[in-house]
Amino acid sequence: MDMKITSSRLSGTLDAISSKSFAHRLLICAALADRPTRITVNGFSDDINATIRCLKAMGCGIVTQDGALLAEPLGKTRPSSVVLDCGESGSTARFLLPLAAHLFENFTLTGSGRLPGRPFAPLCRALAGAGCSFDSDTLPLTGTGKIQAGDFSIAGDVSSQFISGLLFALPLFDGDSHVVLTTPLQSSGYVYMTIEVLALFGIEIEKDERGFFVKGNQCYKSPGEVKAEGDWSNAAFFLCMGALGGEVSLRGLSPRSTQGDREVIDILRRFGANTNTGDGGCTVTAGSLRAISIDAAQIPDLVPVLAVIASVAAGETKIFNAQRLRIKESDRIQSTFDLLSGLGADVRITEDGLEIRGKEKLVGGTVDGSGDHRIVMAAATAACACENPVVIRGCEAVNKSYPSFFDDYRAMGGVADVV
Repeated sequence: MDMKITSSRLSGTLDAISSKSFAHRLLICAALADRPTRITVNGFSDDINATIRCLKAMGCGIVTQDGALLAEPLGKTRPSSVVLDCGESGSTARFLLPLAAHLFENFTLTGSGRLPGRPFAPLCRALAGAGCSFDSDTLPLTGTGKIQAGDFSIAGDVSSQFISGLLFALPLFDGDSHVVLTTPLQSSGYVYMTIEVLALFGIEIEKDERGFFVKGNQCYKSPGEVKAEGDWSNAAFFLCMGALGGEVSLRGLSPRSTQGDREVIDILRRFGANTNTGDGGCTVTAGSLRAISIDAAQIPDLVPVLAVIASVAAGETKIFNAQRLRIKESDRIQSTFDLLSGLGADVRITEDGLEIRGKEKLVGGTVDGSGDHRIVMAAATAACACENPVVIRGCEAVNKSYPSFFDDYRAMGGVADVV
């Protein structure tokens, strides 16, 4: 699906959709709990549906009930083998791989899109040392044998999802375990989000000088009802639209969230946008935008949309420590460069990021969404700063995290027409 976006000033108030990062974690913990859990989720996506599909395959009962999800725990009796279709969801695959390696004698993980090309080798190596063998370190992969308690050494700068996946499984083991980080942890906010959700279900994780210590023989205890908090990552696109000349408010975002992408507010303030944040949400309006430097180590998902802001901020913005973007749904360093240069921005690729010299306005034109939800939404954001319309190819990519994105875009006054 291609979409033509005509530049317009966006204004109004939206309810932030639920964080898919929180939804994944709540669903997995609910599947391991002692009794059913009711999970309130505002909006679904392909990635969340992938986790639901896989948990059902593992033996969890999940149904929609009165606008929420009711998750029945995994049964004590389960098949010896299972096939988990993770779709394009890296979170689903990396979170469930250690659990599958503990709960099943044989299991297979499959995926589609770019997921089979994304890295799993570090996690497979850590699990192989604990008793599971694999026929591949990329999807599709089949594992045989159940992992046991012990030390799990893994790099902290490849994917935080590897660490989260281990933290879900290790409390179930008969003995104590350690996640030993061999390099500094990046995207640490996502690991602490996992620890926060685990704590909701009565699971204790200890941070120490080696990494994370996990006592065995813990029991997941359902809190009964939980709610997935608002998503800062997807809200960032609309907040950035406010910075480009509109007045945008998002309800349901916690300023105290463990989501690292809440930093978007501080970054927009540094760019010169006007921001107002409270317990009810936040508002962003346009200001005099100026270039800044952005360390992307902890906030990689924000890079495409922050690069859009940089493209019309006076001076030269440098975005660095973003090398992990090359293994996302697209090579996001390259696809962000292609997006901006295609719209007339002054941008160049560096070894670990981008350098962008701001212009007063972008030109507009036709761009490829690169099969990446964040590139498509960044392109729609960039249209707010273009003199001419922007045609985005492959807009269906937003279904991965935010299927209602263009509906919300129109509700805020945006002009988006299917072509």
